Parts: sequence; structure tokens; C-alpha cells
Amino acid sequence: MNRRRFVKQTSTLSAGIAAFASPAILRSAESPGDKLLVGVMGLGRGLDHCNALAQISNVEIVYLCDIDDARIERAAKVVSAKQERPPKGVKDFRKVLDDKSIDALFIAAPNHWHAPAAIMACSAGKHVYVEKPCSHNPREGELLIAAARKYKRVVQMGNQRRSWPAVIEGMEKLRSGVIGKVLYARTWYNNARASIGHGKQVPVPPSLDYSLWQGPAPERPYVDNLVHYHWHWRWHWGNGELGNNGVHSLDLARWGLGVDYPTRVTFGGGRYHFEDDQETPDTGIATFHFGDKGAMWDGSSCHPRPAEKLSSVIFYGEHGSMTDSGSGYKILDSKGKEIDQGTGPGGDKVHFQNFLDCIRDGKRPNSEIEEGHKSTLLCHLGNIAYRTGHTLNIDPKTGRIIGDSAANRLWTREYRRGWEPHI
Repeated sequence: MNRRRFVKQTSTLSAGIAAFASPAILRSAESPGDKLLVGVMGLGRGLDHCNALAQISNVEIVYLCDIDDARIERAAKVVSAKQERPPKGVKDFRKVLDDKSIDALFIAAPNHWHAPAAIMACSAGKHVYVEKPCSHNPREGELLIAAARKYKRVVQMGNQRRSWPAVIEGMEKLRSGVIGKVLYARTWYNNARASIGHGKQVPVPPSLDYSLWQGPAPERPYVDNLVHYHWHWRWHWGNGELGNNGVHSLDLARWGLGVDYPTRVTFGGGRYHFEDDQETPDTGIATFHFGDKGAMWDGSSCHPRPAEKLSSVIFYGEHGSMTDSGSGYKILDSKGKEIDQGTGPGGDKVHFQNFLDCIRDGKRPNSEIEEGHKSTLLCHLGNIAYRTGHTLNIDPKTGRIIGDSAANRLWTREYRRGWEPHI
């Protein structure tokens, strides 16, 4: 029996098995030997993906995908210098999905592409590593989980701290009761972002496929302060600083507190620093109530607050506190004396390795998409609270907003015709 026929029959016999059941089901039928063949979509942050993947054995980047020729050319030079076979450059990621030999797609495109591209990849039989946030809106996260389950794909979100050894160690100590019951988590993000000004409608650069860049988002005119980064601060494509960076620290908070969905969410803040095209708040505090525990995120995008020496997250317990220290942790007693600490490697490589290992062995990845969605949802809920200007009440079993028509209108979005996500 040849391998293709064996995998097909095995998949049929195992249709009722849970999503992470057998590497024979999970591997692509065409991938030779033990080497995994992948494509990388979005070559800004995706260039970091390429560099990390180059450090991992038995994986080959076959496709580099971006809507900008210059980015493809730049990434191709980097990858070609690090692997034997040069990668293929394509603008349309659907060409990657059409190639049956490809095992996985790494998605580092803008936020409005994350879930739609990941859902399409799952339906095409590819495993998916998707950057944070895993969705542009809450409904997309729900659909992505459904796609991962239906097609039995490994889907990992790019909150890489879930795979850092010392962070894992610190969380295990937190869960073991090192500071007693964990009651509250505070998280922060500071930066010194400049104004993006007011964009002008100009011709699309010839190297850029702007129509494909828009993809699932309803069409808007091209302006000169949008691509490649400032889309983050416009609701049509991005999720502001809360979705851009808050997701990392709020994921740690949710992990350490051992919680899933909140019961109440608020956001206080606004756009204070510049009069420009940015729509998302540059300063504010999101708060999350989980019944007997709580968390908050304090963001300051346009002022680095140099006088404040803040970690990205600190946990408060009955008998002390635990703070992150880069890729490690510090534990303090109730009087603030350090009683324990741990350090270890960080970066992308270890998180990518976990994802690739799970494709081979069928195990659950460290940031499986359902966990990624729960953390992303906190960011969406914080943004919805800001945009509606009022407190949200949440069903703690489902994460859904209760009895709030204005807020629920932001649960999903309008899609460009022909690009609506389907499972």
C-alpha cells in the first residue's frame, strides 16, 4: 500500500478521533521523509519567522509570500543563504495552499488577514502558525477554532512566551501556590510612537498589490500612511495597541490566573497625543473581572514613561507576588524580598519548534488556537468597551457579550464580497 493511500484510509478510519490523535493523520501526504515543507505569508514580521525557521532542522521554506515585490526579494536573499534550495516568491498565498506538498503555513500578514487566511489554510489541509492576535474580531476566532477541529489541523498562535522554559517554570510555581492564591494581575505596555500624520490618496506603488493586501476587508482608497505598518491604528484593519502588544501580557495574565472568560470588561482612555489618522487609543487601561480574580492592562503607546520601571506583568497573591523578567521570572515575599527567580532562553525558535513537533507527533501545541482565541478575545472585548464607551457584561462560560446590541454589532465585521470566511 503506498503512503498516499495509507494516509487516506487511516484518515477515514479515524474520523471520530479527537483533533490531536495521530501524526499519520496530521502529516501532509506529499512531504518527503521527516522534513516539513512550509510557506511564510507576510514578510515584515515574517522575516523573523524565516530567521527562526532557518535554525531548526528538518524544515524547509518552500514559499515566500507577500503583496510587495521588494519584501519578497529581501526575504529570498536571506532564506537562500540559509538553505540548500531557494524559495519560491509569490504574491498570492492561495498558490501555497494549492501545493499539496506543503505541510504548514506561517501567517504574519496584517491582522485582518490572520483568521481568514488561517481558515483557508486549514481547509486546504495545512497546519497553521498564525501571529497574534489570531483574529480581527471575536467571530473570526470562533470560526478559526471550528476550522481547526473540522480539518484536524495543528494551529498555534504566536504568543511565544507560552514556550519559553523559564516562563513555563514560573507559571508552574505560581500554580503550585508559591505565593498562595493568585488574586490579581497587572500588565503594561509602553512605547514612544510618533504621529502618523494625515494620509493623502496617491497612486498605489507598482510593486504593491493593494487589492490583494485588502483581501477580506471592504475596499478603501490607498493612502500614503497605511502600508506597511500604520494600519494597526485603524479599526478597519487593525486592533490598536491592545491587540498589537497587549495580547502578549494579557495571555500571561490569563495563564497565571488560571482563567478563561471574564464576567465584566471596562476601558478608560483615549487618543491624547496627536491629531492624526489614528483611530485607536494611545493611552488607556482595560480591566477584566473574573469573579474571584481580576486583571488589568495599562497601555501608553506614545509616551515611554521612563521614570517607571515596569515589567510586562506582575501577579499578586495572598503571600507575595511574581513578576516577569524578560524571558524569566522573579518571586517576592509579602514584604517585597526576592525569594526565587528563574531565567532561560526566549525568542521565536522554541515556539516554532513546539509547533513543528506537534505536527509530527500529534500532541497539543503550547498555544493551541482555542487558548490563543481566549487571550485574543480579552483584547477584542477591551476594544469594544472603548468603542462603545461603556462596561461590557460577559457570559463566563462562552465569552459572549450579554444583552448589548451596540457591542454585539462589533462582534464580527462586514467582508469584501467573495472573501467571507467559511468552514
